[in-house]
Amino acid sequence: MKFYDREIETESLRRIEATSHQYAQMTVITGRRRIGKTTLIKHVFRGKEMVYFFVARKSEALLCQELADTVRDVLGEDIGDFSDISRLFAALMQLACRRHFTLVFDEFQNFKYVKESFFSEMQNIWDSNKDGARINLIVCGSLYSMMTKIFDDRKEPLYGRATSRMRIREFPLSTLRQIMRDNNPGYTPDDLLAMYMITGGVAKYVEQLIMSQAFTRDKIIATVLAFGSYFIDEGKELLSDEFGKDYGNYFSIMSAIAGGYNGRGDIKSYTGIEAGGYLDKLENTYDLLYRYRPYLASENSRSVRYGIKDNFLNFWFRFIYKYRSAVEIGNLDYVRDKVIADYPTFSGWILERYFRQRYRETGLYNIVTNYWERDGSNEIDLIAVNEADREIVIGEVKRNPRRIDLHGLENKSSNIVAKRKGWRIEYVALSLDDM
Repeated sequence: MKFYDREIETESLRRIEATSHQYAQMTVITGRRRIGKTTLIKHVFRGKEMVYFFVARKSEALLCQELADTVRDVLGEDIGDFSDISRLFAALMQLACRRHFTLVFDEFQNFKYVKESFFSEMQNIWDSNKDGARINLIVCGSLYSMMTKIFDDRKEPLYGRATSRMRIREFPLSTLRQIMRDNNPGYTPDDLLAMYMITGGVAKYVEQLIMSQAFTRDKIIATVLAFGSYFIDEGKELLSDEFGKDYGNYFSIMSAIAGGYNGRGDIKSYTGIEAGGYLDKLENTYDLLYRYRPYLASENSRSVRYGIKDNFLNFWFRFIYKYRSAVEIGNLDYVRDKVIADYPTFSGWILERYFRQRYRETGLYNIVTNYWERDGSNEIDLIAVNEADREIVIGEVKRNPRRIDLHGLENKSSNIVAKRKGWRIEYVALSLDDM
């Protein structure tokens, strides 16, 4: 697949690498699995002396042998035989005192399973050698909870050691549109919406659709729900390691939210689970949910809803996990029929998300959200606020522009307007035609 986007990240990594010729650098790169962290690193450091090492969950001695062999192959340096990963890292830091190179540990959090004490020993080795070393150390991780604990918890030994932090995120909407133009110049808005619905801008998912030449709505849905599809088991593979033995309760809660049960009471009624503690972890520990209130609601308001941040996981829990009995017996036609039947409703909700993201990406607004009143009435799909300039955009989003009622939108927003007297109010109608 052609390399897209990442200009800011590329420039940052090259600047850090230049600095590392004089001062040791430790860069922490995080981001969900499949987001393109490894591809970005290999793209940036192509042609440079980079020791790339994937930290697998295997024996310490075997891991040491593989890393020493990689150093020998890439740098031409025989640093000896090791069975202790900490001693090997110390040898690499000493090597960096006489020559510069880039060292990448991918899935860095897996060292926890290789050697429990490695992080504290690594801290001592780093602190003792960094002043004389010319190393560009990059550590990557996909398990958000573990990487956050390793580097953000004050009680952890590597807290405060990173010289740079980078979070790799999904492709922006402009990049998704460019990908569609490159591969299907005659794409329709519904084709783009389906691409956004499934991939959310996650590089690996985009790559899978490109390899399948799936650039229309129908081909995208057929590819995702084909026998042997990459996407069928993807949700479980992504999250099982994060959740551990409690994954069943977490999956039930996320399935409820994907199905539209997004208040605490609704979630409990749907799942039978007292969800408070799980919701807190899903939001703050795993970074999978976002919590939102209607515009103008106070921080103490009980009018709170939850949403799944990731587009693909929304789709996976809404359809693949929900109809897992059909999936397990191979009846994917049944699931496909459910997707097609629910597509107008579900894709309409995704379209709302698309336009909220588009307004965020303009950089013109400090608040982009939606609105509803205490009793759930007068729901508004888009509220974009520029508080500095006292401007508000109030939008209604529908697949079909003929179903948009701007007069009704003005009536629904009367409470907002009353509380923002003197502000510039713009009402907008947004549909598939405006994508």
